[in-house]
Amino acid sequence: MAEDAVSRLAAVCREKGLRVSAAESCTGGLIGAEITDVPGSSSFFLGSAVVYSNTAKEDILKVPRGILFEFGAVSEQTALCMARGSLALYRSDAAVAVTGIAGPGGATDTKPVGTVCIAAVSGSSHKAVTFHFKGDREDVRRQSAEAALTMLSEICEGRP
Repeated sequence: MAEDAVSRLAAVCREKGLRVSAAESCTGGLIGAEITDVPGSSSFFLGSAVVYSNTAKEDILKVPRGILFEFGAVSEQTALCMARGSLALYRSDAAVAVTGIAGPGGATDTKPVGTVCIAAVSGSSHKAVTFHFKGDREDVRRQSAEAALTMLSEICEGRP
């Protein structure tokens, strides 16, 4: 459950005095919503930028246009740039980013519905993973948010 991932994140952030942020595309604010459901989350959560379009990714998070053209919006490279952009925008200690295809449209032969790239960064540590979630649009979005929260917790714990 996402609640467990958020509780774990809250505990590690409070223990280590970390402040975190997020950048969301296909999750559309679910990560921020899950975190802010926790009373006192303002002590460690700075914010989440919802950047659904490529223009928003470029303008708000400074994702290089070349990355978007070469690898696409749904790529580990773009997710890493989004996470680094969130880190810079919020001046956080760690950040997570999600970009993917929640469906029902938008799929390609190489990137079917459920393809989601998640990246987490903290200091010199970073991690990016491509997931292939199953289910409808809401299922994909919820699974993406939970995986992102878990990955953010892991990077905050110092686990690559």
